[in-house]
Amino acid sequence: MEGISHITFIVKDLEKASAFFKSIFDAEEVYSSGDKMFSIAKEKFFLIGNQWIAIMEGEPLKERTNNHIAFKIKEEDFVKYEERVKVLGVDYKPPRPRVAGEGRSLYFYDFDNHLFELHTGTLKERLERYRE
Repeated sequence: MEGISHITFIVKDLEKASAFFKSIFDAEEVYSSGDKMFSIAKEKFFLIGNQWIAIMEGEPLKERTNNHIAFKIKEEDFVKYEERVKVLGVDYKPPRPRVAGEGRSLYFYDFDNHLFELHTGTLKERLERYRE
């Protein structure tokens, strides 16, 4: 096992989803199928850091859950990302109380009911805190 290859999100509107990923995550669009379909639907590929993210046209999630993907951010960038989320107008949850030392998180939904998290901590920090 080498790790995660890519993460795909099914979205109703490719352009609206593209703006979401670019505005919040500084995602770099590296591919757009246009009107061609090499897969099961029109799609776009992005890089967020070194992670390949795909969006594919389809029916959005009907219900929201706590299943989510979390992206690591620096503590000093927390407010910057919080402002990006607010400006885009997506539904976001204020940071929840956490155990000291495990980092801060910002949770928000995209326009297709996918839940995202921006987190300042690391697994190592969290495990160290839980051992205390």
